[in-house]
Amino acid sequence: MGLRFHKSISICKGVKLNLSKSGVGVSVGTKGLHYSINSQGKNTATVGLPGTGLSYSKSFTLGKKKKSTSDASKKKEELKKQKEELAAQKAEQKAAELEENTLKAAESENYCELIKSVHKECAEDTDWAALAESAPPFVKSAGGPREAEAQKALDEYKPGLAGKLFGDAKAKEKLTAALEEAKKQDAEEFAEWQEGYKLAQRVMDGDIDAYLEVIAEANPFEDLVEYGSGFEFGTDDPSVMEIEFQVKSDEVVPKTQVTVLKSGKLSEKELTKTAYYDLEQDYVCSCAVRLGREIFALLPVGGVIVHAVDTVLDTATGNDTETTILSVLFEREKFEQANFDRIDPSDFVNSFTCNMKFTKTAGFKPVKRLGE
Repeated sequence: MGLRFHKSISICKGVKLNLSKSGVGVSVGTKGLHYSINSQGKNTATVGLPGTGLSYSKSFTLGKKKKSTSDASKKKEELKKQKEELAAQKAEQKAAELEENTLKAAESENYCELIKSVHKECAEDTDWAALAESAPPFVKSAGGPREAEAQKALDEYKPGLAGKLFGDAKAKEKLTAALEEAKKQDAEEFAEWQEGYKLAQRVMDGDIDAYLEVIAEANPFEDLVEYGSGFEFGTDDPSVMEIEFQVKSDEVVPKTQVTVLKSGKLSEKELTKTAYYDLEQDYVCSCAVRLGREIFALLPVGGVIVHAVDTVLDTATGNDTETTILSVLFEREKFEQANFDRIDPSDFVNSFTCNMKFTKTAGFKPVKRLGE
């Protein structure tokens, strides 16, 4: 059993200084009720009934315990706030990722729809007959309307007071320059009409060179070239235009499909053979229809022959070869009865005279060109 040391020194009435091995303390109170504090921060309150031996004591620590509880609560709040901030950042990142992935999937879907809908766009019809019969904008020998107006302004010019005092040379010089500019503009307008009139005459006469000039100038297939496709035009018969169309489906038609999963992640899967070949057929036929529409709108021909050429596997040699996969003749009268916003391009092509071998599991096969 260890020795205990305890000494109590009375400082004044009701106040004692307590000395012990564990430290120094102070007691305040009288018999039956006193309160003690020691150097370790331990506090004891005692209540008793004098003479009975009955008492009740409760020990507690002030300050430190309260401070510890406050620090823990503060730390807990900070951690909670950090958790909420991290959750918000994560939600923002997820929303941004979902938006980006949704956009990528939409772009992929839009591109597929675009290459199947090439036939829906077309330039306005050119009325060559009206141009070939059009009258000149004015009688060239009599001068144009701009010249007449400028000449009238010059003839009717009367100098004001300042002009009479200081001369009107600058004003007349300005009006003379305006007259020369008016003559120039009239001449350009007449030359433009004359050029169009002569070209219209050649087109209506079935001049094949004029046909090719018109196609080169109008360049109606510029957007198709952006997909990697190429074209060649030619004919020996002014009533029919023949076009060779380099499909390049390997570069144009996508081989994968992009979608957004329920988790928001982006998924890129390879198209099935059936889906790929179906998309390829729609693209080829849509381009063929577009070529027909543009030529009928641009030239007074009765028919358009389109040969679609692509690189395919020759199973006899095992090599890729460039071959014709579609050859179709569009007749104007039947062609122009279609509602191009509602047609299925593959079904539409099949309704005309055409050579096309296609299966959903193997795609296009080589065919002979019409007329061969």
